[in-house]
Amino acid sequence: MLMSSAEYRESLRRYKPKVFINGRRIESVADEPLLAPGIAAVGVTYDFALKIQYAELMTATQSTTGKLVSRMLHINESSNDLLSKLEAVRLVCAESGCAQRYLSHDALNGLYQSTWLTDSNHRTDYHERFLRYLHEVQEQDLTLGVAMTDAKGDRSKRPGEQDNPDVYVHIKERRADGIVISGTKAIVTGAPYMHEFLVMPCRTHRPEDAEYAVACAVPVDAPGVTIIARPAGRPGESAAKFSAKYGQSTGVVIFEDVFVPHDRVFLAGEYEEGGFLTTSYATHHRHSCIGARAGFGDLLIGAGALITEANGLDPERHGHIRDAMVELITITESFYACGVAASVYCQTDPSGNVMPEAVFSNIGKLLLASKIYDMHKLAHYVSGGLIVSLPGPDEDHNPETAASLAAVLGGRPDIPAAQRLEVARFIEDLTASNQSGWYSVISLHGGGSPEAMKREIWRNYPVYEKQELVERLLDRGVLDEGKKVSRQPGRCCAKGCHAPESSTEK
Repeated sequence: MLMSSAEYRESLRRYKPKVFINGRRIESVADEPLLAPGIAAVGVTYDFALKIQYAELMTATQSTTGKLVSRMLHINESSNDLLSKLEAVRLVCAESGCAQRYLSHDALNGLYQSTWLTDSNHRTDYHERFLRYLHEVQEQDLTLGVAMTDAKGDRSKRPGEQDNPDVYVHIKERRADGIVISGTKAIVTGAPYMHEFLVMPCRTHRPEDAEYAVACAVPVDAPGVTIIARPAGRPGESAAKFSAKYGQSTGVVIFEDVFVPHDRVFLAGEYEEGGFLTTSYATHHRHSCIGARAGFGDLLIGAGALITEANGLDPERHGHIRDAMVELITITESFYACGVAASVYCQTDPSGNVMPEAVFSNIGKLLLASKIYDMHKLAHYVSGGLIVSLPGPDEDHNPETAASLAAVLGGRPDIPAAQRLEVARFIEDLTASNQSGWYSVISLHGGGSPEAMKREIWRNYPVYEKQELVERLLDRGVLDEGKKVSRQPGRCCAKGCHAPESSTEK
């Protein structure tokens, strides 16, 4: 069953989570104005899946059931799936800034792989449990929050060395019918308006920290769960031309003696497989982040073009404006191209899941993380200082000031001043407000810090091959070993990977 955004909002009424925002207990998540922009952003993924023109991107057939499901809940089975997911995430994030629900997809794909691996290594039944849970989630078209980043405490100490064990989520008790978990996840996207949390480890563990290697599914209103969150976007602010409509809440989620039945436990102390889950999820998620921030780039490119017109400038004649716009386009499409490459040069996991190629995924995420500030700077450059010096929008309707402002703050005579001011405030909201700071930080640290991406690039890139290449050229000449097959990222044989099928062949 595919829900609409209205049905999604209504479905939240089935849950009674314990949520606090700005020091106040929230009685009804579905009716809370401070959360409305976040619910609207997730709602985009629901409504777009019902639109005929987007159906191929936003839905997929799950092979384990033969049923049509949301792309946000689908297990990747081909290069085409990865390309469609990447494009779908860009589409919904261009509409909403950050649609958030793609994290559900990334966690489900990581768990699909890790449960299969754990069963293979330990003869457990996690994968069977997970498949039952997956089909339940797909059938109900749920949205899952990813509770991965622990509070961590003293960063110089491992989980078992912390003075307070609850800075990491861990297994506190093992019972015949399940486990009891306690601890804190510090950064959970969309926490108040999720249906369930997927609890997962955020790092590799050693044998002595095995109780911290836990993955499970927990309803948002399970006894013992407390969510302490921030508002989604800038609800109710007249100057917030974008984030009053769409935004994202994040929350600290405290698990205090939360019971999880065995059928919702997908990892319980298998520390090596927990590390595999962490890195697998990270690769899926960094690939999705590329699409998400490309959607944000689309917003900046469109707003930059509009403000340039409203200012009366022509990029064909004003080269500095053209150059800035081209640089903004180049940054956006450069990291998105890495996402495309990661999709085309995908790797099939033994579980049958198709993984984005790790090097290209991490390079793309590293590029967007480091270039997000340049993207803001370029938007500022083409728009001018008006975006932070405008009087508040209430003056636009003040009978004593509106006419004067309209007369002197216009640009091109054929574009009303009100439209110019509206675009300026839109750019301010995205690049020079507290909301823009949030976009910067989630771009920099979302899916892991830049250091984590650099480690993955170094770990996966065949540097030794390049070294062998130069040694061969120095010692024996160019043609001596010319038949050697490259293990360049995405190259597994002389022929290379197959091109993805066209949409008509899908």
